[in-house]
Amino acid sequence: MTLDKLVDPDSQTLLEVRELSKTLGGKKILDKVSLTLDKGEFKVLIGPSGSGKSTLLQCIHFLIPPDTGDVLLDGKSAREMSHRDITLFRREIGMIFQDFNLFDHLTAKDNVAIALRRVKGMKKKDAYDRALSELTRVGLLDKADLFPAELSGGQKQRVSIARALAMDPKIMLLDEPTSALDPELIGEVLNVIQGLSESGMTMLMVTHQLGFARHFTNEMLFMEDGRITERGAPEELLAIDSTFRTKEFSLKLSKIQGH
Repeated sequence: MTLDKLVDPDSQTLLEVRELSKTLGGKKILDKVSLTLDKGEFKVLIGPSGSGKSTLLQCIHFLIPPDTGDVLLDGKSAREMSHRDITLFRREIGMIFQDFNLFDHLTAKDNVAIALRRVKGMKKKDAYDRALSELTRVGLLDKADLFPAELSGGQKQRVSIARALAMDPKIMLLDEPTSALDPELIGEVLNVIQGLSESGMTMLMVTHQLGFARHFTNEMLFMEDGRITERGAPEELLAIDSTFRTKEFSLKLSKIQGH
């Protein structure tokens, strides 16, 4: 159900996912899933638990290699890459997880700088300068010398976003980045994500924050039983008179969330 207005004839496809399939534990988690992301696009994946959303992101990032199908970044096929090239490929795709994945023994500044030093080989001063720049970008410069235990959940997630941004990714994949946060902390993370979108970052996000998705994303993709069954503009799929499964799901979700 992609609308014509979502397609820019001058846009350039940055990411192409071709018929990804994955079976885990004898169960088919992904069933020939395909999607594209043009430069600067921000799309969201929604759907019930167990529909394959998180597995899809991990297969795109090749944290979990898909059984069949392919992922193309800037037209380059991941299927044809060597192990070394896959490592470089993954550097160009930032991944934000639900549970932050910060090093508890490192400060916020060191959590951002460590990959710059170990992966990119930057000098210590340059790595710290970049880390402070990215922490400023997510509103956490004043927390640079604090350890994760001294940060709120929202602040931890913003540090993880800063860490991903420091690697200069072409695309950001966000796997329910607010699901582990208290309700009052969700907004600060969504504000950072909104700012990234407005700055032109290409993103694909799994989320249950449908109010946010309605206002700030280019396209919604609804997943169920390992497939993308609906796709389109939020105002189309969530319209008052919509008969789409997306609308039905959103109403159920709103009741659960007490909206």
